[in-house]
Amino acid sequence: MDFVIGILLECWQILREAAPFVLFGFAMAGLLKAFLLNHFIARHIGENSVSSVLKASLLGIPLPLCSCGVIPAAVELRKQGASRGGSAAFLVSTPESGVDSIAITYALLDPVMTVIRPLAAFITATVTGIAVNWLPEEEPNQPAETVADCGCPDEAPDGDDKKPLMVRIKNGLAYAFGDLLKDIGSWLLLGVFIAGLISYFVPDEFFAGFFGGEFSSLLIMLLVGIPLYICASASTPIAAALILKGVSPGAALVFLLAGPATNAATIIIVGRFWGRKATVVYLLSISFCSLIIGWLTNRMYDFAGWDISRSIKVVVEQGPSLFSTVSGVVLLFLILRHYLPWFGTKNDGCGGNPSDADT
Repeated sequence: MDFVIGILLECWQILREAAPFVLFGFAMAGLLKAFLLNHFIARHIGENSVSSVLKASLLGIPLPLCSCGVIPAAVELRKQGASRGGSAAFLVSTPESGVDSIAITYALLDPVMTVIRPLAAFITATVTGIAVNWLPEEEPNQPAETVADCGCPDEAPDGDDKKPLMVRIKNGLAYAFGDLLKDIGSWLLLGVFIAGLISYFVPDEFFAGFFGGEFSSLLIMLLVGIPLYICASASTPIAAALILKGVSPGAALVFLLAGPATNAATIIIVGRFWGRKATVVYLLSISFCSLIIGWLTNRMYDFAGWDISRSIKVVVEQGPSLFSTVSGVVLLFLILRHYLPWFGTKNDGCGGNPSDADT
């Protein structure tokens, strides 16, 4: 029982530290959904040009969609006339970043990584989109009317654009703390649990000796991240735990970039709607950019003499505040109420609407 209690305490500490920033991130996500009109997004990434790719990369950075939830949104944009490169860039930058993941990065890592992460997502998405635009057009392997069901909510344009502002704000916040929190919440708890296991069981500096050379550590984190389905917020506590155990900030960044942007569902959908060549370019672009940016991140931290693990330890060693404790309780309640029957909601799948009936 000692190690069970120890793991739970590690998990609670991580969740409590991140909770105020996670709640803030979800509130910002709701406001973004209210103010960022869907027709604006579709109109600005329709051209087969570098500018459309740049706009798609920028638009995707703050949007709070997970690796799976972004798929129907990107396919819908493609069906509405968005360029292949623009929609591919949107498919990369959106799951790699988001206001929720930016907030939790600031909470659990450091301000430098908080800036580097969305910047790296923008660069990766832009390179991927431009490379896909250069490819000759391919016939899709699946009709545009169907999308593989991954169990997440369809985030395609939904007609909210014509509703009054206050209604859009109300609907946006309801979406953020309802469907979006249900979609991401279980993965966030899984990420916190994995981080707790690493913090409790793995000795300090274990990975520094295990990974050996710098490039091998970057490559290992890339190979771990590519097949793994994990959202940007859930990957952050894992990255923080890995850094405390000896993983370099660049290798952690590779994991933060490759994990959310690549998984089996995304790769299959890219192959079906963008073509096989685009799928190869998609994976190669993400891999190349992740490795290069990870290496440059290590060089920057070394040159400046910054120690990211020290920043994380400062957060860990700070005593718990009442605000963070209350925030942790609130966040845990908001997540669990979608999955436990006595909280009065029923889970009908990833990101679905809570149901009051068993029908």
